[in-house]
Amino acid sequence: MAAQRHQDIPMSMLSANYLKTNATSHTWPFGAVAELIDNAYDPDVNAKKLLINVEPIRGSECLTFTDNGNGMDSDTIHKMLSFGFSDKQTINGHVPVGLYGNGFKSGSMRLGKDAIVFTKNGTTMCVGLLSQSYLENIKAKQIVLPIITYCQKSHILFKYKCNLYTEKNVKLLPYVCLG
Repeated sequence: MAAQRHQDIPMSMLSANYLKTNATSHTWPFGAVAELIDNAYDPDVNAKKLLINVEPIRGSECLTFTDNGNGMDSDTIHKMLSFGFSDKQTINGHVPVGLYGNGFKSGSMRLGKDAIVFTKNGTTMCVGLLSQSYLENIKAKQIVLPIITYCQKSHILFKYKCNLYTEKNVKLLPYVCLG
């Protein structure tokens, strides 16, 4: 696959294998869990409640994190699933934990091969997938982020299959499947 170019200069690419490599930054699983808890604490999320459970889903034990925060729109979930994007700011003296745009990816991939994020912000609902299994199945050379957005008001479903360099166009409910 040819590198995408910006003003005739090749852009950096991110290999699908990076999900495994990045996950090794957590030597202890509880450090990975802490990364996911931090997402609910950040001031832009504004969650007052966080539930962590292990639930059977399609025959697999899945670790679920559910919060009652503000949720994300399609642009925000795309940035959250991408690497190195963070526009978090201090709000009313509440300093964000996540500043580098890597914690969700490294934490979720340390705990399992697949993370599905369900979120709702106003009348917009989104589902995003960060999945080693999917990338292996489609034999992807780069990380691809399937995101589906549904607008309740207009009843329009938007489907995107984004790589990290595509500028295409949820209450945070990520599901991280173990195994």
